[in-house]
Amino acid sequence: MEIDTARILFVDDETNILSALERLTMDLSAECLFANSAEEGLVLLENTAVDVVVSDMRMPGMSGTEFLSVVADKYPETIRMVLTGFSETELVMSAINEGRIWGYILKPWDDNHLLLTLEQAVFTQQALAERALLRRTVAHYQQQQKNHFMGFIGSSGAMQFVYNATELSAPSNASVFITGASGTGKEVAAEAIHALSQRKNKPFIALNCAAIPSELMESEIFGHVRGAFSGAVSSRQGAAELAHGGTLFLDELSEMDIGLQAKLLRFIQSGTFQKVGSSEQMQVDIRFISATNRDPLAAIEEKKLREDLYYRLNVIGIALPPLSSRGNDAIEIARYFLKEFSDAENKVFAGFSSRAEKALVSYNWPGNVRQLRNCIHNAVVMATDPLLTELHLARPLGLSNEEMSAIIDSGYSKSALAKQALPVTNIVKLEAIPSYNTTASPIVPSAPEAILPLHLVEKAAIEKALAQCNDNVVKAASLLDVSPSTLYRKIQNWQQVDSQ
Repeated sequence: MEIDTARILFVDDETNILSALERLTMDLSAECLFANSAEEGLVLLENTAVDVVVSDMRMPGMSGTEFLSVVADKYPETIRMVLTGFSETELVMSAINEGRIWGYILKPWDDNHLLLTLEQAVFTQQALAERALLRRTVAHYQQQQKNHFMGFIGSSGAMQFVYNATELSAPSNASVFITGASGTGKEVAAEAIHALSQRKNKPFIALNCAAIPSELMESEIFGHVRGAFSGAVSSRQGAAELAHGGTLFLDELSEMDIGLQAKLLRFIQSGTFQKVGSSEQMQVDIRFISATNRDPLAAIEEKKLREDLYYRLNVIGIALPPLSSRGNDAIEIARYFLKEFSDAENKVFAGFSSRAEKALVSYNWPGNVRQLRNCIHNAVVMATDPLLTELHLARPLGLSNEEMSAIIDSGYSKSALAKQALPVTNIVKLEAIPSYNTTASPIVPSAPEAILPLHLVEKAAIEKALAQCNDNVVKAASLLDVSPSTLYRKIQNWQQVDSQ
């Protein structure tokens, strides 16, 4: 068995012992270091990454036990061993039981046994280091998972894409087009983009194009002067003027009159507009965020949305997933609303029963988060028991108890993981805003970025750390919380593979 490139430090105050060890280990692929005292060994450890430390127990000055205790505290990833005589076996076993050392080598040793023990020690250290790096890598990515973000609640994979897309698009001035069913949080996403942008201290103006009569919409957007039409008794600023320097959010854009959409397109292209009844041109600086609950391409086919306007606004597309595809997010959101409404109604609840939580995940939620919010509010007001059950949820949903039981029994039999399906979205890169294909609908955009094999994720993390540390392996190892020798081995292995 061959040892991968590694470093072994031998510490013994007897020169003849060190000389014998040096001769014995000459053919090992490991680099072996030798120190005549514990103090000298600590100096070597401070300047050199070491995988295995083998120390005599009895030495003048600092004893081997004290030395290995210091090594355990300062370099916990090292494998620590002792060279010992038969008379010290009880002391060695005590040190093993206390976790200070991994094993021991008896004096006088058998050469083959000693070499095999060293190989096993190095193999163990490498396995422990690899596992520790894997755990830290996984923990790093888990820490990046958010369960709350700028008004959103939920930790599902579907929402991680939304959070990342929001963060990446916010610093830009590019127009954003948000799609999603009613109640998925399109205005929440628009507000988050504005709040994270450089325009955050400027106005955020929202217009719901479906809630304003078509004959008033032009005035709502551009404003009007006194006498422009019947009832215009005074001049009025429109959303375009009010949003100067900030963000204008046009919700349910496909409900806007198709003729007015042409004027809106000219405004977006030029940044200038005229108030209704005025000939004066006004110039404004606005970032546009638009949204619709329709399929944009279907709306274009139905002549509800101008194709050129859509492509002008769809520089960055963000698709909000329905609540039914967000897995256990429904439970997280329900708990949030339960606390909110419990406080507001001055009531106390212990939480949801297990079947109520199954109902939250299994129900389809056609009204999405808005419907869930109203359901929990109703349950809080009407419930008299401290624990909310599925029966408390059935009433505001218009379901009988039997229908609710059927939903739970059929819906929850499916894997909850299947409901964690990631949404399709134009934004898949985490490092920088990618180039977008503006001819693609945000409802059916490019697929999410492929999951990389773990060894490539690990390699990317190491290369990033090395780049930040100007290729200083010791500093990079410190950032990654691994021993430098681990990085040296990995780099050497990569170089060997590349050279083949």
